[in-house]
Amino acid sequence: MIHLDTNYLIGLLVKVSPQARDVDDWLSGGQILAASAIVWTEFLNGPVTPLEVTRAELVLELRIVPFCRAEATLAAELFNKTGRRRGSRFDCLVAATAILAQAEVATANLTDFKAFLPYGIRLAAAPIPMPAPTPQSPAGN
Repeated sequence: MIHLDTNYLIGLLVKVSPQARDVDDWLSGGQILAASAIVWTEFLNGPVTPLEVTRAELVLELRIVPFCRAEATLAAELFNKTGRRRGSRFDCLVAATAILAQAEVATANLTDFKAFLPYGIRLAAAPIPMPAPTPQSPAGN
């Protein structure tokens, strides 16, 4: 399972974005995608239209992972272990949810999440797209 970061949900709204391309490739490969309740909140803060929300819901198939006590505890530990960086609070929340769900995180902000590597986060690599089929030449040519 791959948890999408907010920048991936936003990227879904731009058809030619690298994030939209990655999501298409993951879905084509049978990957299950989800988002934490934290990411979903950030996404809904928008601005987004009802149609854009519906499109994101379809991709996620309503897999919004809750943020509860265990996630809160781990997020606080991550915050303290990674230097109490003021701008990292939401990243700690997202990372904790993914770690406990044993999911990879797809993010365009790899630098922000690398601090969590020693604590169990796994970062999703961009999928390798399948090559487009080439037309077959007629036999004997």
